[in-house]
Amino acid sequence: MFAAPRTIVRLTLVTTTLIAYSLVLMALGIWLGRRVRDSGDFLVAGRRLGPGLIFSTMLAANIGAGSTVGATAEGYRNGVAAWWWVGSAFIGSVALALTVGPAIRRVAAANSLSSVGDYLEFRYDRRVRAAVAVVLWIGAIFILASQLIGLGWILDVVAGVPPAIGCAIGGGVVTAYFSAGGLLTSARVNVVQLAVKLAGFAIAVPLVWNAANGWTGLAAAPGVDAAYWRFWRWDVSLGFLIAYAPAFVVSPGLLQKIFGARDDRAVRTGVGLNALGLLLYAGVPVVLGIAARVLYGPLADSQQALPTVLVRPLAPWIGALGIAAVFSAEISAADAVLLMLTTSLSQDLYRRFISPDAGDARVLSIARWTTLVSGALGVALAITSASIVQVLTIFYTLLTVTLFVPIVAGLYSRTTTRAALASIWSGIAGITIMYVSTGGKGWGLVTPAAGGLAAAIAAWGFTHVVVSDRRHPG
Repeated sequence: MFAAPRTIVRLTLVTTTLIAYSLVLMALGIWLGRRVRDSGDFLVAGRRLGPGLIFSTMLAANIGAGSTVGATAEGYRNGVAAWWWVGSAFIGSVALALTVGPAIRRVAAANSLSSVGDYLEFRYDRRVRAAVAVVLWIGAIFILASQLIGLGWILDVVAGVPPAIGCAIGGGVVTAYFSAGGLLTSARVNVVQLAVKLAGFAIAVPLVWNAANGWTGLAAAPGVDAAYWRFWRWDVSLGFLIAYAPAFVVSPGLLQKIFGARDDRAVRTGVGLNALGLLLYAGVPVVLGIAARVLYGPLADSQQALPTVLVRPLAPWIGALGIAAVFSAEISAADAVLLMLTTSLSQDLYRRFISPDAGDARVLSIARWTTLVSGALGVALAITSASIVQVLTIFYTLLTVTLFVPIVAGLYSRTTTRAALASIWSGIAGITIMYVSTGGKGWGLVTPAAGGLAAAIAAWGFTHVVVSDRRHPG
């Protein structure tokens, strides 16, 4: 007889918390946006980000819908092997901190490059820039949609808000504060989001663990087999490792933040601490997913696992904080994608191909308008999509096969423009053929991501060795 009033109190508290928190984020972003004076502030934060801001903005971006709602759903379905979702991001982040990150920052700073597209044209030519810009803009829309899908699931489960409206609310919040100041604004807003995120999970996870009766309770998860408890599973772990680890080395959204670093030390320290944070967090969605299975058995959709386990077994105020943490995760990851999209459209497309003579004020205005357009398109795609895992897999596969070879080979070899283009188009052709011919399942252990990356590397190697091209590094 007391369940209904308690539910009403919980829903009211969660809804009020999220509304207040959303207003704070938007107000903070708009206030910080007053500091933006030119496109350099908007796109690369004036190259003034130190280790602390690099750490917070990277970790805030990396713990998003995939590593919260998506990874918990994987933990619910596939058990311990779900560790490899975030674990793969940790491996990629270590490589980024120690190798690619400092190297590409030095090139960007020395040559006043503001985007990955700038780097690709500097290293190769405008054909590579154009090819990558188009492919990544399409792919990035998918990852933006995935963040908003996660938010839609959260608001649906905890507050009864239809998923479409939840997607629109999330898109509106992130678009409002990011359009005000770009990277300069989001890097500082991310500090607040990360603090809320860490506090929410630090409080909620031990309580969920206790509610599930610790190891004893988790080990009694119903309806699972021995494979559920394996740390390494070829059908799960390998797919995550191939799709995600390389993507976290070359993601334009992450590299754009590195372009904003003030020196190599900021990159190594900030990105390295981000990797450590991912390593410490990697087991959290696994525990929460298994706990959801133990506490609530079959769910209508595994993507309901995280919001359900953060709200139903916890006191209302703790549940509200936990949901605010997940809300922060979706929003902070979404603004990293908006940075990628805005840069691709305003810098790589508009300034380079449509209006090369545009003044800085015009480019800044275009950057803000493209943020609004990208946000709206992300919301539209989120409303028409259903699965975070499916959407993220598409994006990270595109990201890996398109960018990994041109960026890494460009930094560490005298590779050619023809070889870069061959790797891009061969990689895309490889994953397209595998998706169409196998329905996205791949051939045995060879996933579409693995097949596409192998095709990209093979095409690059053949062209680099056999086909001559006199274009050399600048």
